Amino acid sequence: MSNAPVVQIPRNLLFRYRFELHQVIDGPKAPTILNSAYRIRGLGRFDSQLSFAEWHGGWSAEGLYFNCEVRNKKQALWCRPQMLLESDSFQIWVDTRATQNVHRATRYCHWFLVLPGSSDAGSPAVASMLKINRAKEDSPTINRGKLLVKRQLHSDGYALQLFIPAVCLNGWNPTEHQTIGMNLASLDREFGSQTLGVGLDLPVAEDPSLWSTAKLCQSSDSPTAERPTSRSKTSPTKGNTKR
Repeated sequence: MSNAPVVQIPRNLLFRYRFELHQVIDGPKAPTILNSAYRIRGLGRFDSQLSFAEWHGGWSAEGLYFNCEVRNKKQALWCRPQMLLESDSFQIWVDTRATQNVHRATRYCHWFLVLPGSSDAGSPAVASMLKINRAKEDSPTINRGKLLVKRQLHSDGYALQLFIPAVCLNGWNPTEHQTIGMNLASLDREFGSQTLGVGLDLPVAEDPSLWSTAKLCQSSDSPTAERPTSRSKTSPTKGNTKR
């Protein structure tokens, strides 16, 4: 018998997921609470991740909207502005050109991070745009505009609403580019990590080919259930996830 080590390929690496982001009609230039029609169901559970965060996302000509809610916490929030990547956080990656055949970020790729703040009632949430490691070219929108974020603190967790203005999204043009690259992750010292697709053990922070895609839908009808399709197939299927 062979003594060669067994290499287990993450299940989510075998599929390409496509989600729907629905339009926020008359979307304001401000953080917005999105209803259940805008829910994004992470598929990290297929790789045995704990599903502890609830996500919602939407878009308008003004930019992108995201909500993140984490409940059932027994420990206090752990956030350190000097240790962004080690803190409890909600992270978003966006590629306004959905280029999925390159392994290094382009100038159309963006990385946003939100800290929910501490468990003190007066502690604000903090939103930042980070440079992507090994990028071919940094997005010119870094430090060009301000991310807007609100939070609600609960006895067992928190809720965040984030607005990413179009000025922070290089190449944002939902009329001409109705599919974008997207990845989401929630990190929590108590619960671990939850991702939209591929887990953080792979270099998702710097490799756009590992991100999912999102279709910018024109209506706010409730999304249908996600259905993955194999990376080896190219025929489209109905639903939120397709090749």
